[in-house]
Parts: sequence; C-alpha cells; structure tokens
Amino acid sequence: MHQFAATDPSQGATCLIVEDSQFDQQMMTRVIGRSGGKMHVKVAATLESARLALAAGEVSLILLDNNLPDGVGAEFALELAENPKHARIPVIMVSDWPTPFMWEKAASAGVLYVVNKAEFGVRYVEQALRHGLRKRARAS
Repeated sequence: MHQFAATDPSQGATCLIVEDSQFDQQMMTRVIGRSGGKMHVKVAATLESARLALAAGEVSLILLDNNLPDGVGAEFALELAENPKHARIPVIMVSDWPTPFMWEKAASAGVLYVVNKAEFGVRYVEQALRHGLRKRARAS
C-alpha cells in the first residue's frame, strides 16, 4: 500500500516531498513551514506514491531525494520533464551525497537546484517559487 500524507488542503500552493526518511521528511516540512507563504505539504516515501500524489492534484514544487526504495530520484526528475503535465513543476533535489552523475541527470531534467540535505533551507524554496518553472520548461 502506498500512501502520502498531507496537511490542510485549504491552503494555496502545494509542495510534494519525495523522501523515505521520516527525519528528513520532517526537516523539509519545517523548511516549507518557514517559507514566505502558506504551503500545503504532501509527503511520499516512494516514487510510486509520488506518482499517485501528482495524479491526485496540483503540485507547485517538488522536493526530491535521489535514493528511494523503488528507484532513483534523478531518473524520476527526467520522467517528470518528459510529461507535459508535470514538466513545468519546479524540482529541487535534496540529497545526502550529490554525485556528479546525479548532477548531470538533474541538469538534463531541468532541476532548479541540487542541494545537500545539511545545506537545504528556505532560500531554495523561495527562489524556486519565485522562478515558478523548471529550467528545461523555460526553453520549451
């Protein structure tokens, strides 16, 4: 069974956190809570549950880990970039150990930022929301 958790849906923008570690889910949720506007948060622990969350409603921002139980976040970012419905959603990859391979895939998928979890903060969220689009989507 794949589930995603969500906060009050009456809020405006929605952030989808794709992360299997509960500790990191909570850290990212706290960062979203400190960002400028009120943002609804959905949490998916697997790529399959992330796909379900995306199908269930509008998403304004995706925070994506690279190492997930059912796949690789950078490849999921490429999948999103190829889907016209999701290609414009800004993506921030938040990973423990960003590798050159991950950076390359993330760049080709139009990921806005690749950030080490220890360095992830509100400024990345606010800049992503200000940009509002993926890098790749702008060129289209």
